[in-house]
Amino acid sequence: MVSVELNYADLEYFLMILVRVVGFIFVVPFFNMSHVPRRYRAALSVAISVVLYGVLPRQEIFYDTVYEYTVIVAKEFITGILIGMGVNLCTTILALTGTIADMEVGFSMVTLMDPATRQQTTITSTLYQNLIMLILIISGMYQYIIGALAESYELIPVYGAHMNAEKLLNAAIVFMAEYITIGFRICLPIFAAILMLNAVLGILAKVAPQMNMFAVGLQLKIFVGLGIIFLTLFLLPTVADIIFTEARKMTVAFVEAMM
Repeated sequence: MVSVELNYADLEYFLMILVRVVGFIFVVPFFNMSHVPRRYRAALSVAISVVLYGVLPRQEIFYDTVYEYTVIVAKEFITGILIGMGVNLCTTILALTGTIADMEVGFSMVTLMDPATRQQTTITSTLYQNLIMLILIISGMYQYIIGALAESYELIPVYGAHMNAEKLLNAAIVFMAEYITIGFRICLPIFAAILMLNAVLGILAKVAPQMNMFAVGLQLKIFVGLGIIFLTLFLLPTVADIIFTEARKMTVAFVEAMM
């Protein structure tokens, strides 16, 4: 017969773990997509919390009033969200890449509803996001995400987070710089090809002014843009590695900002 004893202090400690895990799961990629049922995310959060509760050392939580306990809960929830945001922000790089590519090719006015995020996105953004997500899943990024959550309790124990506003701001600034740089690097082949095509069309407009370069150029941009996109698909594993590296760096930066 199996008997489990759970007192009030253990229940409070388990709830603190659960709050951080819930904040993390509902923000981090793969699990925060809208087509993942919420009850599955809730069940996964409880399962991970039970495992962490069994392996983490017990820690006493001291508070005097309900207000102090509420502050502790909010602090743990924010900690989970910030750790997850370190990974989630890096996936938005693909949205910037697709937007720039579609502006150059001429697909910027063509948008569709992304079922994962329930937002209007461009065609190229959706293509890049779906392919990169598949590569990251195959490469085992979800294992790193869950492992990073578990290791965060070693660096930031329950009720041990110290929000350093300066470090958080510096991490956000560094991310914005990398966000623009990496996003432009990914779409650089398309940008360079369309730039050379525009130069050629400009020369032809001077040589043969009777030609309608607007009609010809629009079709050529679509043809060249789609060709470059499909020719550079073999580079997506390298792009996924860059995003994976950036995600790890940003996660570490946010964790260090709360130590």
